[in-house]
Amino acid sequence: MTRPDIHPVAGALGAVLTGIDLTKVTEAEQLEGLKKALAEYLVVFLPEQDMDLDDLERVTDLLGGRDVTPFVTPLEGRPYVIRVIKEPADQLNFANAWHTDLSYLAEPPSYTLLHAWEVPDHGGDTVWSNQYLAFETLSSGLKKTLVGMTAVHSAGMAYGTGGVLDKVKGLSSMAIEPSAEAYKQHPHPAVIEHPVTGRAALYLNPVYTTQFEGWNPLESRALLDHVYRHSINENFTCRLRWERHTLAVWDNRCTLHNALNDYSGARREMFRTSVKGAAPKPFS
Repeated sequence: MTRPDIHPVAGALGAVLTGIDLTKVTEAEQLEGLKKALAEYLVVFLPEQDMDLDDLERVTDLLGGRDVTPFVTPLEGRPYVIRVIKEPADQLNFANAWHTDLSYLAEPPSYTLLHAWEVPDHGGDTVWSNQYLAFETLSSGLKKTLVGMTAVHSAGMAYGTGGVLDKVKGLSSMAIEPSAEAYKQHPHPAVIEHPVTGRAALYLNPVYTTQFEGWNPLESRALLDHVYRHSINENFTCRLRWERHTLAVWDNRCTLHNALNDYSGARREMFRTSVKGAAPKPFS
């Protein structure tokens, strides 16, 4: 088993892992230290990982298996890898809003891997927020209200035909594939039980959560907006200043994240994979 050195980066979540070379990892048991760090710190940063795409896919498989990313054209010959790109002339970047990756799927991914190939000399940071803390710091009454509730998730607002990304496709170099299929809906618990830690985490996000089941969108909006504001309190967050060859791995079941768009005129290129997950289980 490879035992990385762990250096926390914030009080809420996040750690830098050193002492592990992922190009040499070939067995799942070699990643037990990484998985334990993810359970404790939720998002981990591994600097100086000079990996190619074969390495990225192999590590993804060892963490639980590759999963597709709908509505984004994958790399040719690599259906599980997407290129996250912003060219200097682009006005918009990818994932510039607080969200949980692919929560609109019936079985959302457990982890996301993002590997930096080219980064600006400043700007382009990513911020994560701890959704265990977001739940634990709610009032007792709101906790009781949310536990047992179900929320509806859909990719339609972002990826639907005529959706946000369809309307602004000329402002980004991302290979987005808008589709009517994006408007499909999937219900998930508003508060989930993490399958590894057993802890309760908020599972709501402003990009893919549309309403509470049994409530109409207008009724849902006030409560959702309140929860969203609370869930990204700066005391729950950590921030990564990307460097070339840094690999970030995060747990989608207990975090939100946001890729900042503050590097106009600079280029940023990364490659992303997702690890297969399961249907979220309600916390009770």
